[in-house]
Amino acid sequence: MSTKRTIFEDVSEKSTDAQPHVGVIDQGQNTGARAAIRAWMILLFLLVWAMILVGGLTRLTDSGLSITEWRPLTGALPPMNDAAWLVEFEKYKQIPEYQLQNMGMSMSEFKFIYWWEWGHRQLGRFIGLVWVLGFAFLFLTKKIPTGWTPKLLLLGALGGLQGAIGWWMVYSGLGGEMLDVASYRLATHLGLAFVILGFITWFVLQISNSDKDLLQRRRGREAKLFSMSTGVMHFAFLQIFIGALVAGIDAGRNYVDWPLMAGGFFPPFMFELEPLWRNFFENDGTVQFIHRIVAYLLFIYVIIVWRRSRQSGNDKVRFVFNVVLTVTFFQAVLGIVTVMYSSPMEIAIFHQFGAIVLWVSILWAKFVSGYPPEQSVRI
Repeated sequence: MSTKRTIFEDVSEKSTDAQPHVGVIDQGQNTGARAAIRAWMILLFLLVWAMILVGGLTRLTDSGLSITEWRPLTGALPPMNDAAWLVEFEKYKQIPEYQLQNMGMSMSEFKFIYWWEWGHRQLGRFIGLVWVLGFAFLFLTKKIPTGWTPKLLLLGALGGLQGAIGWWMVYSGLGGEMLDVASYRLATHLGLAFVILGFITWFVLQISNSDKDLLQRRRGREAKLFSMSTGVMHFAFLQIFIGALVAGIDAGRNYVDWPLMAGGFFPPFMFELEPLWRNFFENDGTVQFIHRIVAYLLFIYVIIVWRRSRQSGNDKVRFVFNVVLTVTFFQAVLGIVTVMYSSPMEIAIFHQFGAIVLWVSILWAKFVSGYPPEQSVRI
């Protein structure tokens, strides 16, 4: 039973049995180890980023078919002696890439491409291990916040699917008369990598804020800008997918003039392959032309969205769309340079790096427009 206060009692004095007030949003929720999950997902983010670049270098060095078997567990160990290396080399000699392109390759040359592919697969295994150990620890210690278990499981499921698609891609180059993997399978593989990176980016942005803060910030959502940024995201993903088709058939190493192609707006022989649909996947002129046109349209649309962002009264919103426009411009210039120099490895991988930066910046802008931070009113 509380005692009566005198009229002279200091009103600033606090009762020793006062309990902190918990908001409705936080009541009954497990807030979990948000900082630990954020650090874990940032590590996954960096690893997936590295995986995309290593995958690009594996493709640019024509190393992807050097390992002709899919052994998720036993394949983690490389050849340990000369006899084992000879066995692996003999397997490689049975596929069209060796017979039609690399006949007479030395053992040292084979080891070079083998180590690239082995490193690519090993990094994939390491990413999977990081996810498994992190999720198991968080789940068993009950540190996963309310509603986050499905999200974290989604990342694991997509990672497993990515491994299967990687083998599906490699398998397309092991038989028949193809010297490389099928371009549409390569594009699927790269596209899923960007999907995974996109989910991780979005989850990191979400978990960096409390549910209460996100709800408050959502009230200030710039609905039109949020919708338009979603369009930019889809547009950019399409361009990344087409870029993978370009890489899959080395289309960036032909038609090195710009803004024309072989002296004309349209490349010659755009539809020479039969049936017609093959030109959109296997005709280097057609695929590169589509990649160029989509790049122009994407750049124009980004400018339109950027102009719309000028109407926002939020400084952070305007800033992130400035970033998107800047990155888009430099990525377009880098794409032109890549083509004009016939896609050398050093420039081509930097162009792929730019695609990652652009993808992440678009997602950041989408998030900020959907959950704009509060700012003080300046007079």
